[in-house]
Amino acid sequence: MRRVVHAAAAAILLLCLTGCSNEPPNPNPRAGEPLATVPVDLPRYMGTWYIIANIPYFAERDMVGSRAEWKLRPDGKIDDSYYGRKKRFDAPEKHYQFLDTPVPGKEGGEWSVQLFWPVRVTQLTLYVDPDYHYTILGYPGKNLGWIFSREPDMSEATYRSLLHRLDAMGYDTSRFRRVPQRPDQLGTEGFASPGGGD
Repeated sequence: MRRVVHAAAAAILLLCLTGCSNEPPNPNPRAGEPLATVPVDLPRYMGTWYIIANIPYFAERDMVGSRAEWKLRPDGKIDDSYYGRKKRFDAPEKHYQFLDTPVPGKEGGEWSVQLFWPVRVTQLTLYVDPDYHYTILGYPGKNLGWIFSREPDMSEATYRSLLHRLDAMGYDTSRFRRVPQRPDQLGTEGFASPGGGD
């Protein structure tokens, strides 16, 4: 019985990750073009990344102050920790733990992410700047995406330039939501208001 429940939960999760959405079809004329990964220096890529903006999946909705922490293991896999708070900065911090495996032959740019056994999804590194200060992560169907930064703040010019890159890749950039990283950003222009849309 337990296996049946786990299988059903896994099927629902996969459906939600791959298309369980009320969003209209992607209007970008390049929507059908495949995403291309970039080579990644994995040791340099490790550490803390703040989530500046995303097309959130259900576990990320209404989160503030969210970040990812990656640690390269001796076996070449990556301990992937997600942290965030629900709606308020004084809410208890939530933590999700994943295990990522770089896909052979992809130069570190494609990871197989184990959400929980046996569910795996594909995560693509679509851009990383030369100094490894900013990175863009994507999902093959372009229904999920993330803009990460080593710092919790990002200039508007940098943010716009990264959105421009996503647009050129075929993303519907109107679906990206900026994630508040400080209490004073909550509900301000351009930032998501947790629990209340934009």
